[in-house]
Amino acid sequence: MNASILSQIIIRTELRPGDLGYIVYRHAKIFWNENSYGLDNEKYVMSAMLEFYEGYLLKQNRIWLCENNGQIIGSIALVHRSPETAQLRFFLIEPSYRGMGIGKRLLSLFLTDLSDSGYKNCYLWTTDELEIAASLYEGFGFKIVEEKRSKTLGKSVIEQRYELLLHQINNYQIIKK
Repeated sequence: MNASILSQIIIRTELRPGDLGYIVYRHAKIFWNENSYGLDNEKYVMSAMLEFYEGYLLKQNRIWLCENNGQIIGSIALVHRSPETAQLRFFLIEPSYRGMGIGKRLLSLFLTDLSDSGYKNCYLWTTDELEIAASLYEGFGFKIVEEKRSKTLGKSVIEQRYELLLHQINNYQIIKK
């Protein structure tokens, strides 16, 4: 990938028909290919997406979608959990676009909106197998607060809960466009 491709990438925040199903599909395919997460993972993501969409209609949730030439290449969503707490979900960058700074950009947009919306903290769930994602989360100040063994994703994994208190955001620089 070169700089000209990066300049063609747009980030949009409105949902369009097909977006929800496509995000579920890409999560299922990529995590199957990279981590052997099975149909239980797809069911888990579908269920979470339905919950997100129902909250989205209430304007409590937000999404950022990266596109190149009309194709979604990345996503991240903010899911409202309480007036003080949000959850980070559906964070994914297409494999051929990784390492270009797109994940950092999406995470920065997420955290800026999180702060501007008055949230005091947020959390996310991931697995110990996703080391590159964990490194990115930790770089933005997230800390592991819980681990548990699970078979929710179609195989045995160690799920990890990361949390970020908003006062910790000063530990890094949010990238603003």
